[in-house]
Amino acid sequence: MISTQALLRGWADMLRPQIFGLVLRGMALTIGLFLALQIGLFWALRLFVEGSVTLPIWGDITLGPALSWGSLALFPILGFFLMAPVAAAFSGLYTERVASRVEAVHYPQRIGAEPDFWDGLLEALPVMGAVLLVGIVSLLATPFLGPFAPVLFYGANGWLLGREFFQTAARRHLRASEATALRQSRSLSVTLLGVMIAFGLTVPLVNIAVPVLASAAFTHLFHLLSGRAGPSSSHPRG
Repeated sequence: MISTQALLRGWADMLRPQIFGLVLRGMALTIGLFLALQIGLFWALRLFVEGSVTLPIWGDITLGPALSWGSLALFPILGFFLMAPVAAAFSGLYTERVASRVEAVHYPQRIGAEPDFWDGLLEALPVMGAVLLVGIVSLLATPFLGPFAPVLFYGANGWLLGREFFQTAARRHLRASEATALRQSRSLSVTLLGVMIAFGLTVPLVNIAVPVLASAAFTHLFHLLSGRAGPSSSHPRG
């Protein structure tokens, strides 16, 4: 399966000297983004949740501070849902560096042009919001969907992450409309790799390095799917 092949090539790249430094920096960035989301959630609960409840032993408890501190206690569980939006944000912040190194090692005759950083970031932000929304909906829907909740979580996140990471990799070589057309024509392979990445993001400790893995794997997937012969392709980026 071509998606598995791309994932295995991405894993193999993680320890290459040209890429390992990016793995360490990517892990630091991922932890930083994750902590920023956690801090933002902490203060949002504290500032915007109003009211109080009365408990038999504890007495009156203000909801905002209680929920904000409770979010820290649930840090590992929240990490399950927050790592996916962190990966989506990573695709707009850092993935170009990973793609450049992967192409320099594996596709030296097919190194793409780097898209504008701010364009990539602006494109990643709506996807990050959508992924975060999927996580919240999955969490709230779990009591009602039961065993089908993971299907929603992994399926939706797989599609969103596959879309963002593949689009970023493809736009190094193709115009935006052409990258979209290629992604849509091979949507099954793109989504399957996205689902694999979504699974990886829910594995503790491993998930810290998964955004770098995703960037490398989707770079391989683009080259495997596109069949481009070199920089003189009839689909230059422009």
